[in-house]
Amino acid sequence: MTNDWRSITWLGNSLDAWLATAFAITLTLLILRLIKAVLRHRLRHAHETESDFDDLFLDMVMRTRLLLLLFPIAHFWFRALELPEKIDSMTRAFAIIAALIQVGLWASSVADFWLNRYRRSKLDVDPAAVTTVTALSFMIKLALWSIIVLMGLDNLGLDITALVAGLGIGGVAVALATQNILGDLFASLSIVIDKPFVIGDFIIVGEQLGTVEYVGLKTTRLRSLSGEQIIFSNQDLLQSRIRNFKRMAERRVALAFGVTYQTSRAKIERIPPTIRAMIEAQPLTRFDRAHFKGFGDSSLDFEIVFYVLAPEYGIYMDTQETINLEIMKYFEAEGIEFAYPTRTIHVADGGTPGAVAANIS
Repeated sequence: MTNDWRSITWLGNSLDAWLATAFAITLTLLILRLIKAVLRHRLRHAHETESDFDDLFLDMVMRTRLLLLLFPIAHFWFRALELPEKIDSMTRAFAIIAALIQVGLWASSVADFWLNRYRRSKLDVDPAAVTTVTALSFMIKLALWSIIVLMGLDNLGLDITALVAGLGIGGVAVALATQNILGDLFASLSIVIDKPFVIGDFIIVGEQLGTVEYVGLKTTRLRSLSGEQIIFSNQDLLQSRIRNFKRMAERRVALAFGVTYQTSRAKIERIPPTIRAMIEAQPLTRFDRAHFKGFGDSSLDFEIVFYVLAPEYGIYMDTQETINLEIMKYFEAEGIEFAYPTRTIHVADGGTPGAVAANIS
């Protein structure tokens, strides 16, 4: 009875051989699991170190799947058995496919590491790199997993040449069905290549305005001045008129005002050069022109044009406020009054030579 169970065979191998193989597979998996746990414990503080490579190693350890490694390990130990050719071919195929998937996970980890490192190094110098990396990451992973899938199918014995040809024909139908999605994808690539804006730019699209926060494969997201997030599809965004204020080198300011008709000619002549001196006294301005523009219905009109040599809206408003206050201070000192809409009506009193005048504001 003791030797009866040892005489049991399955697929041409004794029970002892199967038990030894199962023990070897289990022991190998336990050793790998122990190694993974030790590495994960040793690298638990990887994010706190200055080096990036220990972060990469930790990510690769975390992406290691023992279930995937089970197939190549089992196939390795099955070689000690005498299996039928069909079973051996099947285990070899599953082992290769599982190994390809695991290699794909490791390769994705390396790609993410390199792309994130490139993003961080270029973010301060070239914000457009973030947009480029987003699209590049998608393209690299798409190519990587496409190769893995084709290699896996080829390992299963499928004719991938015919498959690729069939996918080319089916791809036309898929493209027609998903043209909106593909339109956004190609629009994303256009944003990456042409760079009409990058992350951090303040733009106006139609009536919407905000700072670019994210440029994805399908959508671009802005953070508005009032705090909410505005989401555009990339295709609609590129079909709109975009005003990019981040790339503004200077701001043009056209200042128009009027003074009363009671102002003397001498004071009128002194207004343009005085305002020019006020503008040129500011540190971030470039004077363009100042003119007594013409005679309005109820005022003597002036037009002043100057440039603020900084794109920031806060600097622009601070400079304009300072100049406005200087003009008011000068007018108060000279007794010059700003004009507001008025109408003077002269009423003739019969044959009386005098006239009654009334101002209506």
